[in-house]
Amino acid sequence: MSANANITHDLRFNASYTYDEATYLDSNLSDTQAYADGSTGSVVAEKGKYVESIPRNMVSAFLDYTPPARFLKGFGINGGVRYKGFTYSDAVNSYKVPAYVLFDIGAHYDFGQAFTSLKGLRAQLSISNLTNKYYIASCGGTYSCYIGQGRRVYGNLSYSW
Repeated sequence: MSANANITHDLRFNASYTYDEATYLDSNLSDTQAYADGSTGSVVAEKGKYVESIPRNMVSAFLDYTPPARFLKGFGINGGVRYKGFTYSDAVNSYKVPAYVLFDIGAHYDFGQAFTSLKGLRAQLSISNLTNKYYIASCGGTYSCYIGQGRRVYGNLSYSW
């Protein structure tokens, strides 16, 4: 589900929510339950378990503000939050990968607002994972987890005609 709204002429809002209950409905496969301390347990059937690496809940919300032209003509800022719910590391749900929240910000400049000869030219600078949060992005079993991307600053220049 998603929502896009122009709250005012200068302020735009974008939000989305995903709920996914992906389970193994019919499977004759099984695996040994693994524990964080390295020990293993009994054999567990995959049937009815949640599919690994797929979060049940994901939410994001972003605002984009471009001040009225009489102030900073063509300049705008944006920011938002992303949430990814917990996942499981394997098909028998041995280990739960924790949920995490990330914050992003950015700024953009529309050159065409200030210079008509540059209509269509836009620059953007963004920072993802603003707080440089340390998080586990996913796991491929009990012993092979992957650290999420740290703070990233990137920019782009685009032209639309």
